[in-house]
Amino acid sequence: MNKHLSRFAVGLPLILVALSGCKHSGEVSFARDVQPILKKHCVECHLTNGQGHAASGFLVESYDSVMKGTRFGPVVVPGDALSSSLYRLVAGEVDPSIRMPHRKDPLPSAELVVIERWINQGAKNN
Repeated sequence: MNKHLSRFAVGLPLILVALSGCKHSGEVSFARDVQPILKKHCVECHLTNGQGHAASGFLVESYDSVMKGTRFGPVVVPGDALSSSLYRLVAGEVDPSIRMPHRKDPLPSAELVVIERWINQGAKNN
């Protein structure tokens, strides 16, 4: 086998592995990445008849309802996760009594990163 071709054949699997790990290095999608997290952790309380909706007015039914926020105002500041109460509540950067999801295990760090990146990328409806 040609020595250049041999180097390519050895290096190709490493390149493919590196590229496969980059699927979330681009733009985060609300529909593909964020909404499933909200459904998994938030929908139980933040539906129309849920306790979280009754307390705050916050719904996670759709992109529009998430962006509408609570009866107290928006929970997402596009481009600024640290100023977004949605991120701060799920990241535990608030008093433990109001951390979300309330009285449940915190979100895994990988899911927090997805929400943070989505907000920092502009919180688009994509």
